[in-house]
Amino acid sequence: MYFIKGLKNHSYGNHMDELLNTVSHGECIERMKSLPDNSIDMVCTDPPYFLHGLGDTWNKETLDRKGSSVLVGNLPKGMKFDRKQSAQFKEFYTKVSSEIYRILKPGGAFISFSSPRLYHAMATAVEDAGFEIRDMLGWIYTQSQVKAFSQNHIIDKDKKLTDTQKKDLKEACHNWKTPQLKPAIEPICFAVKPIEGRYIDNFQLYGTGLMNTSVKTGEGYFPSNIVTTDTIDETMDKVFLISKPTKLEKEDYNTHLTVKPLHLIGHLLRLFTQENAVVLDPFIGSGTTAIACIHANRQYIGFDINHEYIKISERRIKDTTK
Repeated sequence: MYFIKGLKNHSYGNHMDELLNTVSHGECIERMKSLPDNSIDMVCTDPPYFLHGLGDTWNKETLDRKGSSVLVGNLPKGMKFDRKQSAQFKEFYTKVSSEIYRILKPGGAFISFSSPRLYHAMATAVEDAGFEIRDMLGWIYTQSQVKAFSQNHIIDKDKKLTDTQKKDLKEACHNWKTPQLKPAIEPICFAVKPIEGRYIDNFQLYGTGLMNTSVKTGEGYFPSNIVTTDTIDETMDKVFLISKPTKLEKEDYNTHLTVKPLHLIGHLLRLFTQENAVVLDPFIGSGTTAIACIHANRQYIGFDINHEYIKISERRIKDTTK
């Protein structure tokens, strides 16, 4: 290797050296402040998409009890359409992205999962922090919950309508539901910190900025911006298929609601980093990024605001390194 930064035996300072290959509790922005400038090769993360997961009042136990069927007013969890939500998410993620921008090496990749309806807020927040948006990856799947719902329960509660009017209105609304398509794609924002000099100069100095095109999802195909966890047909599977997480992979003690596939995270790590690179996940959750780093011979740093997730991450890491 020609570059001198980011090697396994490089010392970044006592505090960062102590954080290497650990997951620890704390609010991500505050924890990232302890990391040196230009010290991280890649950030790969799956942040909380909705505002009930962002503030100091965040309570995992409450969300777990309610599960995927929780209602906000009369809407399923995550489907309260509020313009303020997007603006507040953008404000929050701009602060996160600005700190990530400081600690990433020039040319370092910032990979951030999102939800389709908040992707625009995420992408503009990342861009406002100084990053270059290089692409949007699409993780597609067929197994998902339909969120559109009928108006029958609203009609039944309407005291202004007679029984006959209710019946007629429900018949008129048959097959008409709220405008929410069945989720089949999770967008992933792919951004990079601007390089220093030419690409080759940046790569020689930091080991970042270029993409490893030997990493394939299929049989010799160039890496694409679509990946899928479900088999589609012979041609599509060769190009796009990434294994979905199995029950064994997630472990029966893992209570995280949205565990990402190890194969998917590992694929992203190999695309944008070299071996021994340092990868940060500021929303480590149940530790998938850390586990993927172990398998791919990368180093990791993980933060999470939830104590239970840290314990789950530590247990998964221990199980992986036995």
